[in-house]
Amino acid sequence: MFGGVLSMPVNNPHLRKSGSRHIVTNLGDNDLKTASMLLSTYAKLQTPIFLRSLKVALYIGGLYVCGKIGLESVMKMGVDTRELFFYETFLYYNPLLLITLMVWLWGVNLWVFSRSGVDYAAIFYLGPDHLSHKEIWKCARWMTTIILTSMTAYLYLYSHGDVKLAASQPVVLYFSAVIILIIPFNIFYMPSRYYLLWTFWRILFPVQAVTFSDFFLADILTSMSKVLSDLERSVCRMVHRQVATVAWFEADSVCGSHSAAIPLVLVLPYLFRLFQCIRQYKDSKDIANIYNAGKYLTAVPVIFLSALKYYIDPDTWTYSIQPAWILAGLANTFFSFFWDILRDWDLSVFTRIFKFSRPNLFSHLLYGRRWVLYSFILFIKSSNHIT
Repeated sequence: MFGGVLSMPVNNPHLRKSGSRHIVTNLGDNDLKTASMLLSTYAKLQTPIFLRSLKVALYIGGLYVCGKIGLESVMKMGVDTRELFFYETFLYYNPLLLITLMVWLWGVNLWVFSRSGVDYAAIFYLGPDHLSHKEIWKCARWMTTIILTSMTAYLYLYSHGDVKLAASQPVVLYFSAVIILIIPFNIFYMPSRYYLLWTFWRILFPVQAVTFSDFFLADILTSMSKVLSDLERSVCRMVHRQVATVAWFEADSVCGSHSAAIPLVLVLPYLFRLFQCIRQYKDSKDIANIYNAGKYLTAVPVIFLSALKYYIDPDTWTYSIQPAWILAGLANTFFSFFWDILRDWDLSVFTRIFKFSRPNLFSHLLYGRRWVLYSFILFIKSSNHIT
């Protein structure tokens, strides 16, 4: 029944006769050109250059939308509220944006290291799964997107009267950042996150030998002491439910600019470096570490004496405390000059750039001259004190 041979009549009308027209017709020249263009366009869409350009365009478009919505939201507020709320927004989001900028620039550093052949993984004692500059930039892109989106939502919701939901935006952002940093799952570059946390732990308790990554991160923290104090004020306002209350200029409030917690946070990075210098002297017996410790030790009275003027009467500050504050500032400046010039800087490059292939009077006056070096030193140090 199922195994017989099926016979087919030769004169079946459904069979195509020899020489008859094909079922699928040949494509014309226009059709071939259209198909070729479609295939070529599809191939171009799959190229890395196009995809990268598309991502950049979408990213810039998103930034434009955030900026437009944020500006319209600010302009919708009243004149009296606008400036106060702008500065309050600045308090919450400026520290995170500066940290994000630091991540962008760290990616630039890694890119320069990789192009220059510098083995930064060995210098910082990084594992084989350390992040490259592309991955650092990827993190920076996400940080920029999330922070600006949160800030835009904060401005938009407050300007449209939804104060409670607006107040939740920076709180959710800060809480999410902490969770992402400590989450114990193998996501979001867990080895790198935990290496960063472990380095922070070593900085807080320098009971072990100081590695280059310990010193490097602690030195970065000294440059970001103002960012840390702004973070403290932001968290303080969140804890005391002062977000979106437009209470920026209340300096004597619990989270105001005269808070005693601000000098404590400002001085912490300098204490970290001070303890590291002491630990390095204990391990190496190099007296230079003691000189370096003096640079950070003399910064402590400058910070606390500056904060003291908010708690004493003006006459006591002018005639008793201010002279001590000036002496402490001069001592800190001396140690900073001493260490930066003799140990950290190699500014001879500023004299070597005047070595021309054809020497002339101009190059003779500038090449290898000490006054050129000292001029650059004074310019850089003066710029640091002004900023």
